[in-house]
Amino acid sequence: MEDKIIMAHGSGGSATGELIDNIFDREFTNETLDAMEDSAVVEGSGRIAMTTDSFVVTPAEFKGGDIGRLCVCGTVNDLLMRGATPKYLTCGFILEEGLSIALLKRVVHSMAQTAKEAGVKIVAGDTKVVNGSGELYINTAGVGFVSDDTDISAVNAEVGDAIIVSGNMGDHHAAILSERMCIDTDICSDNAPLVDIVKNLLGSGVEVHTLRDITRGGLATVLKELSEQSKKTFTIDENRVPVTKKVADFAGLLGLDPLYMGNEGKLVAIVKGSDANKALDIIKNSKYGENAAIIGKVAGNSTGRLIEVTDLGGERELDVLQGEGLPRIC
Repeated sequence: MEDKIIMAHGSGGSATGELIDNIFDREFTNETLDAMEDSAVVEGSGRIAMTTDSFVVTPAEFKGGDIGRLCVCGTVNDLLMRGATPKYLTCGFILEEGLSIALLKRVVHSMAQTAKEAGVKIVAGDTKVVNGSGELYINTAGVGFVSDDTDISAVNAEVGDAIIVSGNMGDHHAAILSERMCIDTDICSDNAPLVDIVKNLLGSGVEVHTLRDITRGGLATVLKELSEQSKKTFTIDENRVPVTKKVADFAGLLGLDPLYMGNEGKLVAIVKGSDANKALDIIKNSKYGENAAIIGKVAGNSTGRLIEVTDLGGERELDVLQGEGLPRIC
């Protein structure tokens, strides 16, 4: 087999079959995909959640992860944020001529392992080869089942609710940027499937109103959008937002604000105020939630305001990210 992607891999002929057999089918094998039909027929549910996303991160491999792990985590987490149980994924690969076969194998293996961790099956896929300089892009779609008694939505936030984040801010952003700038750090991406956190929260009796994964634009952008959708005022405490010293130092060096730095394995949960400490304990005892913190509350009704109480006791009104953040972070 070639050690680089060539145009023949996209021809639909023997080279395509070899690529599918030796890489994709070997890693993603299951009874549905192995049938190699034009579409997958799977068990269904009364209510389903659906999502789709495309992943173009540069570099394709980084400390703590790669584009394969990232695309599964991103798609699974989007389903979880509506209270769905993720079940099935599809994946479409766009491979540029010159892509390393060894890199592709590592990415596909990582994707398969992450799907197993998240408890989902990859049931359909597609591969296209195009002219280019050896880059790799992945599009995914995801389907999950939603129980009839589950209603998780941005509009459900209520005055008095607590705002909880599941861990440290800015890790993924810092990991990607340090790779691109050739800055030697040991900061790792936080890319992770948040299945355990959400499953434990929803099965605990905690009244969960809103869930949102914190990705591009960072925590401040996510909370501002949620405040506008729910028509509420959110307040957060600067001192309670968890950020590692390494990321804080990295951000300070480059003039970045961790509130606007992206993540790929963190969520914000808005829960009934009286359930806040119980919810925090559940998240802290779930996989990937050990650094969770209560950072603020839903303080009142408005057209959508986000206010940060600063270290000095003042107030700063926050908006969504302005201008260009770090491109190709996912």
